[in-house]
Amino acid sequence: MVRIHAFLILALLAVAARAVAAAAPGRVGWADVNRQPAAWYAMPEAQVIADSIVQYQTPSGGWPKNRDMTQPPDAAFLADPEVDHRAANIDNGATTIQLAFLGRVITSTDTTRYGPAFAKGFDYLLAAQYPSGGWPQYYPARAGYYTHITFNDDAMVRAMTVLRDAADGKEPYAFVDAARRTKARAALDRAVACILRCQVTVAGVKTAWCAQHDEVTFAPAKARAYEHPSLSGNESVGLTRYLMSIDRPGPEVIAAVTAAVAWMEKTRLTGFRYEEVPDATVPGGKNRVVIPDPAGGPLWARFYEPGTNRPIFSGRDSIIRYAVSEIEPERRNGYSWYGTWPRQLLEKEYPAWKQQWAPAR
Repeated sequence: MVRIHAFLILALLAVAARAVAAAAPGRVGWADVNRQPAAWYAMPEAQVIADSIVQYQTPSGGWPKNRDMTQPPDAAFLADPEVDHRAANIDNGATTIQLAFLGRVITSTDTTRYGPAFAKGFDYLLAAQYPSGGWPQYYPARAGYYTHITFNDDAMVRAMTVLRDAADGKEPYAFVDAARRTKARAALDRAVACILRCQVTVAGVKTAWCAQHDEVTFAPAKARAYEHPSLSGNESVGLTRYLMSIDRPGPEVIAAVTAAVAWMEKTRLTGFRYEEVPDATVPGGKNRVVIPDPAGGPLWARFYEPGTNRPIFSGRDSIIRYAVSEIEPERRNGYSWYGTWPRQLLEKEYPAWKQQWAPAR
């Protein structure tokens, strides 16, 4: 009897230990919080993270960027008078990651516990949009390049995707009320019009987009010292992919997609590889270099010079150069100057889209 009793105690302790472990934040990393099985969002761990996320929400409704919110804010973070690290924005997945997570928890638990925080964040996205249809990086506005229409790192596309899925009643936003769905649809109409207006025309031909555009003139705009007005081999992919997601696209959207794809085909680069190699002469002991290779590619540059389509590069001195080897090691090795961003779109997604929406006449 004593042995059985001891066994039961040990079993109960094991169950309790598993429950505590499940509730402890941090078991799922911040980068993976929106990649879990649906059932996980009803578990204690998910609700602990949701509680933490709510504590980071700003008075405006949005969230700051570059924070691991699986852990609640500590006293040092809350006491720090510097506002930069706490300002609400849509850069690097800020606000959209939190809304997606809260949406999943609400959907899985059928609870109103996180409804107010979600609604406040959703309303933040609606309020942050310019009347012209674009989104700034930060809202409330911060002086500087942050006010530009921000396509950089797919920030605007992420915001639009949340609004689109909510407007369409898709998971995890099926619970969003009718009034907010209506507002989301109107916001998307303005956003698409903004994207079409920002597409850069060179010598009468539509091409691609800059990573950021002026919020008044819609022209390509400068951001950080090494981010010049240009055509982007990265951000143009996300914008094109979003336009391709529109059901029954009109002639303007079809023309924009067709032109962007033609530009991507024209600017593909071959004949070299872009690799990281050991190099004891640079900080960190590694260097990103261009290596000639007849079988190399296709690759695309992050930035192209409008008109010439020459890849451009720049360091913190803000001087435009035409070879990545000519900029300082810190920027050369700390930025993605080449990539394969358009490849899947060109090889798989666009052919299927074209067959459905833009067949040859």
